[in-house]
Amino acid sequence: MDRRGQIGRTMIPRPATGTPHRPQDGEEVHRIVDATWRIEAAKIIAVLSRYVGDFGLAEDLAQEALTDALSQWPNSGVPTNPAAWLTTVAKRRAIDIWRRRDRLDDRMAMTAGDLEARQDDAADALPWDPDSIDDDVLRLVFISCHPALRRQAQLALTLRVVGGLSSEQIARAFLIPVSTVQQRIVRAKKTLSDARVPFELPPANERPHRLKGVLGVLYLMFSEGHVATSGTDWMRPELAMDALRLARVTAGLLPQEPEAQGLVSLMALTAARFPARLGPDGEPILLADQDRTLWDRSLIRMGHRSLRVALNLREARGSYTLQAMIAACHVEASSVAATDWLRIAELYGDLNRVAPSPVTELNRAIAIAEAKGPADGLALVDELASTGALSNFHLVPSVRGELLSRLGRQQEARAEFEQAASLATNEREREVLLAKARTQHEDEVTADDARFVP
Repeated sequence: MDRRGQIGRTMIPRPATGTPHRPQDGEEVHRIVDATWRIEAAKIIAVLSRYVGDFGLAEDLAQEALTDALSQWPNSGVPTNPAAWLTTVAKRRAIDIWRRRDRLDDRMAMTAGDLEARQDDAADALPWDPDSIDDDVLRLVFISCHPALRRQAQLALTLRVVGGLSSEQIARAFLIPVSTVQQRIVRAKKTLSDARVPFELPPANERPHRLKGVLGVLYLMFSEGHVATSGTDWMRPELAMDALRLARVTAGLLPQEPEAQGLVSLMALTAARFPARLGPDGEPILLADQDRTLWDRSLIRMGHRSLRVALNLREARGSYTLQAMIAACHVEASSVAATDWLRIAELYGDLNRVAPSPVTELNRAIAIAEAKGPADGLALVDELASTGALSNFHLVPSVRGELLSRLGRQQEARAEFEQAASLATNEREREVLLAKARTQHEDEVTADDARFVP
């Protein structure tokens, strides 16, 4: 979590936010602050962006509020509603800045007075309506995808501000240097500030033009929630479910857009497997080992409904609709063995024609391996690896290790799993890969022992 230098030096008194907990040690407070930021960052920044009308200032104010929390909460105790506390402190800092800049006009004075008057009464209330279709976070997504920004800048800015991803996580998602991501974010904020983009949803006739950017951002937000690029947690389910909620809102705003429906379907069908993806201690449970009776049937029904709508709206299938069709193949199967892998391989081929990607090719190779055997899949993975397109991507050696293991080539498989573990940035995923490497070593030793059995 990045905490920047203070904007102003005026001391901000701690706002009333209900009965705080007992004083806590610094390490415990740091964990609470990190968790609050991870879950509520998008909403906090969205509210502040509407309040101050500036992306950069909103993020600075939020970071300053985090600094205040880290210094005050160990002594005063964690407030009942940490998100409301952070938002209120950030708004007070904004008022302080306006005052010091001698730009407190009548509107600012009314806003400040209103904040002071309502602060105690609404201290424990969230500063956003979680059930509002026209909410601040969705506005933030559409503004981040403003046509004044290039596509790459739209994605980087929204993932940073809305998704709460670090520059390192965004860089890994796009397979680009961290410095490039940082430059894009800085330029995007300046462009929006110079253009004086209003903090509001675009008119209905402009929304379809921004849809591609919005859906792309929500897709990457969900992907980060599905498998976190780094950290000690394998998943960030709260981020994924927030992306699903925003996707549903977007589909509601644009009911005739098939890809919006396709994305909702993809997210719902994938999220349906979340209850079975983690063990008691948060350890990953891979698809083959999941208890499918734990899959969320209500999300599966939602996914199927949205997929039917998407398929009825347009004959030509977009990338999200195709991925939803692949997800449907998985949830309809009673086991990995019963899955229609040939159909999945075919759909991945269609997807690669619509949106070419080396990751799609890797997934197609996995499907081919399941359908036709590990040797066929390994040939495709080797061909893909030879291009160098995914040279720093841990899934390539991970898949190679799995296929080599199935072919009885344990020593080579172990080396691949160890290589994959060295490239993995998520600690839980690294543990899984190292465990697989150890298994290969044990199998290799057993095989060597067997050679000496008379």
